Amino acid sequence: MNKNDRAKVNRENSLKSTGPTTPAGKAASRVNALRHGLTAETIIVRDERVADFLAFAEDLRADLSPVGATEEVMVERIVAAAWRLRRALRLEAGIFTWELHSPLNGLEILGGEATTLGLAFIRAGNNSADAFSKLCRYEATIAHGLTSALHELQRLQAARAGRNVAPPEVVDVTLNFAGIPDSAAD
Repeated sequence: MNKNDRAKVNRENSLKSTGPTTPAGKAASRVNALRHGLTAETIIVRDERVADFLAFAEDLRADLSPVGATEEVMVERIVAAAWRLRRALRLEAGIFTWELHSPLNGLEILGGEATTLGLAFIRAGNNSADAFSKLCRYEATIAHGLTSALHELQRLQAARAGRNVAPPEVVDVTLNFAGIPDSAAD
């Protein structure tokens, strides 16, 4: 079969496959590529219970007491980031469990969600040596988003309460590597 015939057959076959058509099938296929969930589009991923998330979100919402749409948006960002940070802790525990009890070490793997998450994270990065540093980067990004949203919420609430609130400051940083050997700058 030549290249043109193969392309024609592929086009014909692609017309036969329409993918999932039911809402359940579409929802399931949305997360086919999901590995660890730290950067997932959806907040709740496999093996997490909606009820647990809703209770967590309600507790934070009660603590933060948003008023109005803008404060509610900040609280939603805080909830999402805090939930992902909780997942990151489970990932870290899973990576430790995998490293300590992997078949390579001659020990039996312990079961459980944390181990499964940790192994998924390791597989997403293709090796366990890089897993902790990658997890730290994700965790730092999520924590920064959480802190940023929390500070903005506090600023909005202070302004709503009538307190004089300074706008967020922008800091310009200039790095000067003159005189530093190339190996130290890397």
